[in-house]
Amino acid sequence: MTSIAIPMSAQTPQLRALNIVHDLPGVADLVEKCFADTMDADGRNYIQQMRHAGQDNVFLRWASNAVETVSMPLSGYVWEENGEIIGNVSLIPHRRGRKKYYLIANVAVRPEYRKRGIGRALTRAAIEHAKLHRADETWLHVREDNPVAIGLYLSMGFVELARRTSWQAEPDRNPGGNNLFKEVTNRTSRDWPDQENWLRRLYPDIINWYQPMPWKSLRPGVGPALYRFMSDYEVRHWVARVNNLPAAMVSWQAMAGRNNRLWIAIPQEGNKDTLTGLLQHARHQLAWREKIGLDFPAGLYKEAIEAAGFYPLRTLLWMKSNETSTDNTRKSI
Repeated sequence: MTSIAIPMSAQTPQLRALNIVHDLPGVADLVEKCFADTMDADGRNYIQQMRHAGQDNVFLRWASNAVETVSMPLSGYVWEENGEIIGNVSLIPHRRGRKKYYLIANVAVRPEYRKRGIGRALTRAAIEHAKLHRADETWLHVREDNPVAIGLYLSMGFVELARRTSWQAEPDRNPGGNNLFKEVTNRTSRDWPDQENWLRRLYPDIINWYQPMPWKSLRPGVGPALYRFMSDYEVRHWVARVNNLPAAMVSWQAMAGRNNRLWIAIPQEGNKDTLTGLLQHARHQLAWREKIGLDFPAGLYKEAIEAAGFYPLRTLLWMKSNETSTDNTRKSI
């Protein structure tokens, strides 16, 4: 005997699918209101882009047909009362190889409407959406300083699998530099095997579907150099050496029109002063840039990174749902 699954929106009329044509301005206002205290420059730019997109008819026509095919927050759910959007959740699809992932993002509820279960209902709708669209894995990330949201996601079966901190620094424009570690050279092709092994430990495959390691642009050789040229990538590499052996490495990668970032490679038993000096060297070598960012496992070499002049922007818990599309018994009439 077949059964009929009743959509959540039918059970809860305040909950409905996001209408990309009409809802973007209201969602932008909601996200800004809920996250104003923790929003960085990228977040503020995201809000402005959302408002601009809501007025761009060409974009809206394209987005209406692309919600499940591009890695952008074009689909999701809103909670509406008295004609106002007071809750939102976004869904961002990603594909890596044959696997399909969904990232749940922008879970927001206006402060005066909280503690009514709206955030839980929105998150549940997002999970069911991912299952219905045959997601292999469903993820979200949440700030470490948001214990209420963390508790909600844990209660819904999400499991923390990674915790990472985003760091940022101003360039070092001191003419003499401020490097504690002087034995720094450019990377050679002989350094690559060590660098690759260290990078794989510090930037694990588990979240590469969202933030892939740029292996093609970091590798030495003629082929990667041609790839960087065709892709308009710019990279530099520095190595701190002890007794002529690599003790830590830093690669810098930039793309035209995008933020630049550092990739740290250091062995498990690496020396913190060596890393501090190497990062200071990178800041000095990149004095012409506006900002320098990096992503790193939370808590690891924290003092060394701070001593090099970096400050933490945020620490995110990466959490994965224990439900997948294979758990979902598909219903039919």
